[in-house]
Amino acid sequence: MSGWLAIAGLGPGDPQFQTLQVTAALAEATDIVGYGPYVARVPDRGGLTKHMSDNRVELERAAHALSLAAKGARVVVVSSGDPGVFAMASAVFEALEAGPADWRDLDIRVLPGITAMLAASAAAGAILGHDFCAINLSDNLKPWALIERRLQLAVEADFACAFYNPSSKARPDGFGQALRLLQELCEDGRLITFARAVSTPDETLTTLPLHAATPEMADMRTVVLLGSSRTRLIERPGRAPLVYTPRQVQV
Repeated sequence: MSGWLAIAGLGPGDPQFQTLQVTAALAEATDIVGYGPYVARVPDRGGLTKHMSDNRVELERAAHALSLAAKGARVVVVSSGDPGVFAMASAVFEALEAGPADWRDLDIRVLPGITAMLAASAAAGAILGHDFCAINLSDNLKPWALIERRLQLAVEADFACAFYNPSSKARPDGFGQALRLLQELCEDGRLITFARAVSTPDETLTTLPLHAATPEMADMRTVVLLGSSRTRLIERPGRAPLVYTPRQVQV
């Protein structure tokens, strides 16, 4: 087979955050496959065909990409951020495992990208500077009870946390439930940062005590970072504060 498939992360938004490896793959591609807004981030050019689809058809999208590559196309499946973090890499491998045997002979590469939690942590300071976990708050692919259990365990372990997909039109109440649970579990003083549209001209960063946070502070374009009990805020007169989690733990 002469075709190949690359699963690429475009980064959080700013083109400067896209890796050289991903840029090179996009330049060689004959076909770009992905969720519409992500595909639209790839510039048009001669010889390039774009295949846009809805956000809830990941397996169909993955199978389509594999089929194109099996026919000889040079395909890049695009995700925002990193393709292996709540994105298309797992969907492609799920379709590969269930698909025709000849798909397994394809040249398949995963090209990492800067995911939203890393860009948000850097924009705020170093919130993820020590042990942390990432939790997807969408219950589209897993039960809400499992999300609640993981939130409880993350607080018990005193991880800093990155929360993806806090809210959407289809899940208007989910983040409110998660926020109420976190406020019940955490002691006063825990910091939370709302990073919206990070690395784009629309970027906003808001850090405040967890118990002062409200559900409407997060939308579909927001990644939420909850500090551990040790996360600190450094005030800087005339400049934005810096939020960081110390590396050393005293026992």
